[in-house]
Amino acid sequence: MGFSADKLMILIVVTASMLVTVSVANKDWYNGGGGGGGFNYTTNWPWGPRNDSHSLNRTNKPNKIIVGGSDHWHYGFNYSVWAFQNNPFYINDVLVFKYDPPSKSPFKHSVYLLPNMWSYLTCDLSKAKLIATTTQGSGEGFKFVLKKWKPYYFACGEHEGIHCRDGGMKFFVMPMLRRWHY
Repeated sequence: MGFSADKLMILIVVTASMLVTVSVANKDWYNGGGGGGGFNYTTNWPWGPRNDSHSLNRTNKPNKIIVGGSDHWHYGFNYSVWAFQNNPFYINDVLVFKYDPPSKSPFKHSVYLLPNMWSYLTCDLSKAKLIATTTQGSGEGFKFVLKKWKPYYFACGEHEGIHCRDGGMKFFVMPMLRRWHY
């Protein structure tokens, strides 16, 4: 099975976007805490001399992140953009998928974990794992912990992948190893 030029270009673009996502994930580290001024190679390295007002603080406290924010998990929302705008995500963060159960909405939703980037790009659910049924998003929502340093690919699998392909109900995250606070 060879790669066509189109498939290769898609792979290159997605790989580049993942690298950009990972590189900007610690944007506060680069900006010296967000207060402007940029990176100073003499004082801003984690192991270098520090100004007391910007002391390095590591925490393992996970964030609870509602997927889609107040929009929750629904058809017609671009979750790839949402994930990019809400990075960084960290190991042990909890993603919460909230959506109406079938009894309250004619539109059913679910959550699948896709095995790889190609499945994500093509919305191929054939080897995906169902992690939340159509009823698990109600109430407090379905919670998923980002346990490992690896890419996670999520999609809605309803209507044979149409929600993923046409409705924007897919995103991926690459959790960072640790939080850096200044």
